[in-house]
Amino acid sequence: MDLIKVAEQAFDTGKELPEFLPGDTITVAYRIREKGTKGDIKERIQNYRGVVIKINGEGKKKRFTVRKISDNIGVERIFPMESPFIDSITINKYGRVRRAKLYYLRGLTGKKARIKERRIVKKDAAK
Repeated sequence: MDLIKVAEQAFDTGKELPEFLPGDTITVAYRIREKGTKGDIKERIQNYRGVVIKINGEGKKKRFTVRKISDNIGVERIFPMESPFIDSITINKYGRVRRAKLYYLRGLTGKKARIKERRIVKKDAAK
């Protein structure tokens, strides 16, 4: 059991990520390594913007699935929360949904696939 804890601590990134829920539209800045033509390794940041379909796992093993539409084709990608390749996560829109897993979005297109926006009232602004 101690070896598992040591391994988890070794891979711990210690980054503070914002709290988000399924239905929220987020942008994940993900670091990608590419090989150049001469064999050198280049690193760049790619933004992946989409709707969070599900969040599963617990603790360090938590992961979330983001779905976006690219050239009229739905693309889903699973990101581990503690990935060292995640540069930042930005919340673009808070969605109001009544389910934890939004698999029904896979069958919807156009206006039917829209999610209502959830209003956020900040406590500091109310004073």
